[in-house]
Amino acid sequence: MTAAPSIAAAVVMLSCIVTAAVALNVTTLPFDDGFCHLFGDDNLVRSPDGRSARLILNRYSGSGFISNDLYDHGFFSASIKLPSDYTAGVVVAFYTSNGDIFEKTHDELDFEFLGNTRGREWRIQTNVYGNGSTSRGREERYLLPFDPTVEAHRYSILWTSDFIIFYIDDTPIREVVRSDAMGGDYPSKPMSVYATIWDGSTWATGNGKYKVNYKYAPFVSDFSDLVLRGCRVDPIQQPDSARRCAEANEEFLTADFAVMTPKKRAAMRRFRERYMTYSFCYDTNRYPVTFPDCDVIPSEQSRFFEWGETKYPRERRRSRRQIRKPPRAGDPKREADV
Repeated sequence: MTAAPSIAAAVVMLSCIVTAAVALNVTTLPFDDGFCHLFGDDNLVRSPDGRSARLILNRYSGSGFISNDLYDHGFFSASIKLPSDYTAGVVVAFYTSNGDIFEKTHDELDFEFLGNTRGREWRIQTNVYGNGSTSRGREERYLLPFDPTVEAHRYSILWTSDFIIFYIDDTPIREVVRSDAMGGDYPSKPMSVYATIWDGSTWATGNGKYKVNYKYAPFVSDFSDLVLRGCRVDPIQQPDSARRCAEANEEFLTADFAVMTPKKRAAMRRFRERYMTYSFCYDTNRYPVTFPDCDVIPSEQSRFFEWGETKYPRERRRSRRQIRKPPRAGDPKREADV
């Protein structure tokens, strides 16, 4: 269990957040300039200055918001502060998807924050789905070097035509490079950006053993420093949009957040060595045959067998693809199974 950070450590963390915003060279935008209400009625609360939003889960409903536009690749980011205390079964997500348009062949890139019992760390997982490849999920799971309930940290998804990078603050934690081996599993269609909080009691904590306890509600997650940087597209006029976005995409690839310097690669390697607790590449229970696009690192592989996470059944994930309609708390059929 990670100990609560000291005052000195908290100062260092805050410094890292400020540095991240500068290092990544991103411009934030007011909530209403880029997003709109998705579901949850009054459980989405905008800040008085209009630059952030609070998502609430109570016994009646979760909540969420969605970007006003779809994007043909981009950099999407938010500073997120997670609920504290007992959060078993609570799922907070920041992700991209086009499931409302392509129900059978949807693409998706996720940060999923999986709550836990009191005194245990929040776990975070990243997911990559392309062309409806939900049966071939490419999940990875991590612990964190800080308490994500004490203050906000920045979580970012960079999606280009050639590679995907997940960032926590200014540290890249995962890179997915497009390859022939991935084939159509690489996300390639325009996507919207989402943020949600919802009841994942059936799977999120201990494979459903620990469920949401509404005695501790409301569960509150704050989203600020919102970033939407990419080429906006019309899903009906995709060929025209693709031509228009090609030049923008080339310029986009030269941005600082798209360049993996040796320093960034070293930071990513350190993070993964210390904090990654699960990777689909080493889950021989779920995938007896390793994915052809996996870069198997023996030191990583040995740690997973030592820690034993791959020895247990995978926690079944439920998609958030169909949450335009407000879900009912505790309703296991409110969203599509993956």
